[in-house]
Amino acid sequence: MILPQSTNLTLFSPEDINDSLGALFFDTGISAGFPSPTEDFKEQRLSLDRELIKNKEATFFARVSGQSMIGAGLNDNDLLVIDRSLEPENNKIAVCFLDGEFTVKRLRVQKDEVWLQPENPDYPIINITAENNFIIWGIVTNVIKKV
Repeated sequence: MILPQSTNLTLFSPEDINDSLGALFFDTGISAGFPSPTEDFKEQRLSLDRELIKNKEATFFARVSGQSMIGAGLNDNDLLVIDRSLEPENNKIAVCFLDGEFTVKRLRVQKDEVWLQPENPDYPIINITAENNFIIWGIVTNVIKKV
C-alpha cells in the first residue's frame, strides 16, 4: 500500500508478513578479514520483516530524497524503516510533517524548544515555532541501502 507522498518522501506500509518465507541466512557471520572454512556455515531461514519490524501496524517504509542526512548515513534513495509507535526523544532520527512536507531530521529537544537538525552542514537547522504546522510522524529504526 502506498501512502501520501510529498516531494521529500514516499511512504509505504509493509505487506503481510508470511512466517514461512525468508532468505537463506548463514549464522556464522561473513569474514571481512581472512576467509572462514565453508564447513563452519549453518544454513537457516531469515525474514527481514521479522528482524526489522517490531510493530507491523505502526511500521512504514519511506525512500529518502535528498542529501540533508548524509552525515547520519542516510543517502538519497535509501529505504527507511519508520515506527510510529515509538516515543520521540532527543537525538533520535525522526520523520516529521512540517508545513505540508515530510522531512527526515535528527530531533533536538531542549526544555520547551524543538529543532530539526540536518546531518549535512549545507542545510540549516530548523527551529520549530508555534507558527509551524508540525507533527513528529515516526522514528527511524533502520535504513536499507543498495550497494
